[in-house]
Amino acid sequence: MGVRWARRRDRYRLVVTDLVRTRNPVVMGVLNVTPDSFSDGGRYADLDAAVAHGVRLHGEGAHLVDVGGESTRPGADRVDPRTEAGRVLPVIRELTAAGVPVSIDTTRASVAEAAVAAGAVVVNDVSGGLADPDMARVARDAGCPWVLMHWRGHSRGMRELASYTDVVVDVRTELAQRVDDALAAGVAADRLVIDPGLGFAKTAAHNWELSARLPELLTLGLPLLFGASRKSYLGRLLADPDGTPRDTDGRAAATVATSVLAVAAGAWGVRVHDVRGTVDALAVWSATGRPRLAAPTGTPGADPTGRAVGPSEAGRATGALDHAGSPNDAGWPDHTGSPDNAGRPDSAGRPPPDGGNDPDRTVRGRAER
Repeated sequence: MGVRWARRRDRYRLVVTDLVRTRNPVVMGVLNVTPDSFSDGGRYADLDAAVAHGVRLHGEGAHLVDVGGESTRPGADRVDPRTEAGRVLPVIRELTAAGVPVSIDTTRASVAEAAVAAGAVVVNDVSGGLADPDMARVARDAGCPWVLMHWRGHSRGMRELASYTDVVVDVRTELAQRVDDALAAGVAADRLVIDPGLGFAKTAAHNWELSARLPELLTLGLPLLFGASRKSYLGRLLADPDGTPRDTDGRAAATVATSVLAVAAGAWGVRVHDVRGTVDALAVWSATGRPRLAAPTGTPGADPTGRAVGPSEAGRATGALDHAGSPNDAGWPDHTGSPDNAGRPDSAGRPPPDGGNDPDRTVRGRAER
């Protein structure tokens, strides 16, 4: 049984390695097995319901199903490692047995290690290795892809941490440091993926600016995962005339739009709740002759103007992955920060002068997962 299990997991790892290097957009389906996640908390806390949903997401076209056992929604209480592992491990085992490639969404090394042993093939760490210094060892020893998200702290302190000189430059510099730390710990460059962390210590204005300037993050030379799915800044953008934000289920179309635009800008993959709609939209995008570009947009370790930015070791990933993005806005709206611009910022991440159109003003700096 052990040999068969190892062979099966090795086969999945080969599949995922191909995904990391693919030129086609990767879709990661969200499966929260928590009672309190912001969008689908409680829907899949039951094992049978969770497994059925994961199989359904895979059947709809998800290349990976991202299983998470701890909510990072605003104000969520942390759970202990045993509780988190107890939620995710049975689901991962069942999905792996069903032939579904799984990623584990956790900030804890112990949970990630157990998840990989249970069959997970990717570690998706929203803290980028900051929450648990042992995570780098787990990723290195497992040899699996490791998603490093931009993160400044747990959800209860994010409001105070949402301060930037230029949000894109600052996020890029901090991600470069996370990459350096991972490389120094022995993690292979071709196993690293970055994520700008929309909604994590970010205002709505920051989220729009990061979305508009994704190519600047791609100069790190690593694939980028983009996750805007159902987040509150989309709900505020789509608010009713009386100011009531659109509910989470009503944000699907906006999520699809942000996902396609991110891919057009060069994102390697998107993390979404609505897999079928995203896969269909990306098929249309591809059929119009807009596949992702294969040539890098810049030099890892330098900003688009050529000035050195961030740790020097960020450039060690150069050429490791066949991935890049277009230097233009890829269809994102104007982001000058004008009052009629739905809260999108100026280049420093500042909201509009009147402050009245910030679509996320009542949930500033909070995270959703």
